[in-house]
Amino acid sequence: MISRIWHGYTTPANADAYETLLKSEIFTGIRGRNIQGFQEIQLFRRELEKEVEFITVMWFDSIEAVRIFAGEDYEAAVVPPKARALLSRFDDRSQHYEVRERLQQ
Repeated sequence: MISRIWHGYTTPANADAYETLLKSEIFTGIRGRNIQGFQEIQLFRRELEKEVEFITVMWFDSIEAVRIFAGEDYEAAVVPPKARALLSRFDDRSQHYEVRERLQQ
């Protein structure tokens, strides 16, 4: 299992609009692609003093499934134009980790 982690930041004024865009368009678009090996996506939000941090964590069966999602340069961030318009800054590259243990109750 591979975890793909990415960070993006908005101004406080753009945070709600960005979160709505993620949930209503971007995440549903990812699900609609029916990517073989894509498991799930999680969204985290943290209010900071002058900006709002968003973290997405995507779960894939393999690095090959990540390549289906992101392309051959699979570490490159996948940030649609509508999202770029709301973000003040973001990671140009996503980080990928092999999941070694996952404990669920």
